[in-house]
Amino acid sequence: MDAQPTEVALAVLYRENRYLMQLRDRIPGILYPGFWGLFGGHLEPDESPDEGMRRELLEEIGYCPPELHKFGCDTDPGIVRHIYHGPLTVGLEGLILGEGWDMGLIPPEQVQEGEAFSVKANEVRPLGTPHQRIVLSVLNAGLG
Repeated sequence: MDAQPTEVALAVLYRENRYLMQLRDRIPGILYPGFWGLFGGHLEPDESPDEGMRRELLEEIGYCPPELHKFGCDTDPGIVRHIYHGPLTVGLEGLILGEGWDMGLIPPEQVQEGEAFSVKANEVRPLGTPHQRIVLSVLNAGLG
């Protein structure tokens, strides 16, 4: 019997042609430690992707945009990423970082380059490969 894939919900939030990303903690054992990624996370048992996305955003940044739309799914072996997009209607000062090392509004050029500067880390950090791919898909669709 095949194992069920892990399901996560991730948000591509944008403001003024920049994309909100989270610098993940440097905790051993997590995926992409110290890399830029998207806010979101694992779905709870019996939780829909819509419910999980809203819950994760409230837990991680204390905010869920009034408009949040399903973009599609991104898959790798063993994982299904439900992708959402929407405008970030508040500035970074209106968010409460509840998970992660840093957050920032990353311009498209840095998403394409695959790295961005973190004020808190005081260094350039790489983007996680799937997160970069997802943001580029949203950008290429003309969103943000």
